Amino acid sequence: MFKKILIANRGEIAVRVIRACRDMGVISVAVYSEADRDAMHANIADESICIGGALAKDSYLNMGAVVTAAKISGAEAIHPGYGFLSENAEFAALCGEYGIKFIGPRAESIAQMGNKAEAKKTMARAGVPVIPGSDGAVGSLAEAESICDDIGYPVMVKASGGGGGRGIRFVPDRAELLAAYNMCKTEAKASFGDDELYIEKFIRGPKHIEIQILADERGGAVHLFERDCSLQRRHQKIIEEAPAFFMDAGLREKMGGAAVKAVLAANYHNAGTIEFLVDKDKNFYFMEMNARIQVEHPVTESITGIDLVKQQIKIAAGEALGITQSDVKILGHSIECRINAENPDKNFAPCPGAIKELNVPGGPGVRVDSAVYQGYVIPPYYDSMISKLIVFGADRAEATARMRRALAEYLFEGIETNVDYHIDLLSTEEFKSGDFNIDFIDEYNKKRIHR
Repeated sequence: MFKKILIANRGEIAVRVIRACRDMGVISVAVYSEADRDAMHANIADESICIGGALAKDSYLNMGAVVTAAKISGAEAIHPGYGFLSENAEFAALCGEYGIKFIGPRAESIAQMGNKAEAKKTMARAGVPVIPGSDGAVGSLAEAESICDDIGYPVMVKASGGGGGRGIRFVPDRAELLAAYNMCKTEAKASFGDDELYIEKFIRGPKHIEIQILADERGGAVHLFERDCSLQRRHQKIIEEAPAFFMDAGLREKMGGAAVKAVLAANYHNAGTIEFLVDKDKNFYFMEMNARIQVEHPVTESITGIDLVKQQIKIAAGEALGITQSDVKILGHSIECRINAENPDKNFAPCPGAIKELNVPGGPGVRVDSAVYQGYVIPPYYDSMISKLIVFGADRAEATARMRRALAEYLFEGIETNVDYHIDLLSTEEFKSGDFNIDFIDEYNKKRIHR
């Protein structure tokens, strides 16, 4: 086992990894930007190192600064969390060059699965169902037109190196393809440094279901069931739950088996997530793979009792999983709400600033993963998510009741948050019945604006 691990991240995920290290008797090293001198992760880690300016490119995305901090501190491994450098193949390779273990998949796997077009080809070769569309990247507008004519409109044009809802356009017919194609290319180049695109058939009103997997470096792999991540705004998830309410045992077994098949085909190690779209007839199609820990990993931990961050660290240290598929059981139901410092009544505008008063919910079945505290000043430079509220219950009804209670107890003064917005969402008939898909939130927000 490692003696010292550097956490190349900030916010609640950095705090989460620091806590896992402490539980395992591993020394934690935090890195922080000049804007994060008073951040919780910088204060609770065993050691802390400032690595640059407030902007992410000058600190958390500065590969040289992160690796230098690891070498100076004597850290044997780096945990990247999610976001920032977590899916950067170049960074994973750089860690290896300096004799530092990257707690995540191999650089080759990140590159292979990070390119959405190549990932789709890998899954198709492994026999995993994929959405009809281009066979890899599209070389020209003429090729895009030909593919769209073959599979039929509507289609989605997507950036091969995309993520976070960027570099994606819906194209209803041929007349709008040119504009969507050019806009995606421009956005992909600006956001990811790569303007490669691919095309998929548009699946109407699907569920967004992801399967959590763990794979060690000795050939062992298991899935930890599914999460329903269909409640999302502009391709960004808002509420996640596990297991999926609509899922039956047969579909669960098929999707879990496909996910394990996918990671073995890709020779993938560590934690990862296979994301699928599921249509109204319960046909499922591979969408993408996230080669890292997910924001919503706590709901999987809640329903299985398996600590995913500890497993990541153990796998990176060369240990065998020690878990077989038959060991993984569904123990109940869990829901996560992402708490953001934003104003839903002003188009979800970010609301950085000082937290003057704070009451954090608690009680049976309630977990809060956060990095804020009373008196903390939220900086304007990073993502607006400030905490994750997770609840667990014997079933969906109990979990929903606990989430409503916990949200009502979560009080902030000095900043705006989306807490009340979550309460409203949980009160909708669509949420109560589980009858929602990836389009629901955007439709709900349109109605909300015109009230």
